[in-house]
Amino acid sequence: MEPASIAPRRPHSRFRVGAKFLHSRYTVLGKLGYGSYSTVWLCRDQSNKYVAVKVLTRTSVRSDPALSRELGVYEHLSGLNSSHVGNAYIRGIYDNFELSNPYGVYRCLVHPPMHMSINALRMRARSSRLSEPILKQTLICLLQALDFLHGEANIISRASNIMLSIEDETLLTEFQENEQEHPSWRKVVDNNHVIYASRKLSRPRNDLWGQPVLCDLGEAMIGNSHKGNIQPDIYKAPEVQIWDIFENKHLFNALDEDKEYYPSHYVVEMVAYLGLPPLHFLQRSKWLGAGGVSIPSISMEESEENLRGQDKQQFLQFMRSMLQWIPEERKTAKELLDDPWLKPISTISLLDD
Repeated sequence: MEPASIAPRRPHSRFRVGAKFLHSRYTVLGKLGYGSYSTVWLCRDQSNKYVAVKVLTRTSVRSDPALSRELGVYEHLSGLNSSHVGNAYIRGIYDNFELSNPYGVYRCLVHPPMHMSINALRMRARSSRLSEPILKQTLICLLQALDFLHGEANIISRASNIMLSIEDETLLTEFQENEQEHPSWRKVVDNNHVIYASRKLSRPRNDLWGQPVLCDLGEAMIGNSHKGNIQPDIYKAPEVQIWDIFENKHLFNALDEDKEYYPSHYVVEMVAYLGLPPLHFLQRSKWLGAGGVSIPSISMEESEENLRGQDKQQFLQFMRSMLQWIPEERKTAKELLDDPWLKPISTISLLDD
């Protein structure tokens, strides 16, 4: 296995391969990866079960309202004891705890291990897109998860971090053995801190990929209303992420001449795709207006490049049933599960090549 890049951050000093912590409750096996706010390690717990321990770069739950909210959401979900099928497509949490070193207090979240993200999966294809059957299967799982969160759990959540579960645990055993036989690259800073390169999981045997799972509930909120953005600017309408993974481009770009995000450009692109908003929407809304920006000559029909005939028309209708000026006219996750475009699913090919 080739080593991945080394995270340019100071890790928690006790997280070294082979280390045991919390009275030997967890043993560190190797580093799975890192992001802007965390580093993820593969570990074994006392029952010899594989777990992923996410060490946050933030401090403790007491000083971080977002982290406190995330843990509250997990506690709320676990208390529901729900049999809803969508619950299976949301990543659970086993444990959480704090560790400290001279640089601060670090919150650690213990989750089931996951494979790569849906975005990483699509980037493995030459065209950087998923096949239509895999896109449909991903959306069915995601819509089930959202139907559970919205309809039963009363939780508002974004759906931007989707990963694949691990069906073949031999991938984790192989990861552990490879780390023991061929240790990952590492460097030592300050004569004490060891920074490891990430080690990737192998491709599943016989292409036995797991199910798409909704991860990262850091921006989720309990309740039926929310103020402020819970998505990046480019994904203010979360369903447009479908365009990214299927068309390999953004539906909305919203960039000005300096390639900076500008709300008025978003508005004119919406008008180009959806037409002018109804008068009663303008009367009840804080309307930004176009600010003198011209409406571009674009359409969803021209932007969609991978389907033909009835499949294309059904897909565009599926998208338009979510992209609505009037929020009450948007189809719910449960309603979308009955959309004609999602049925039937043909023989699944993982990628388009």
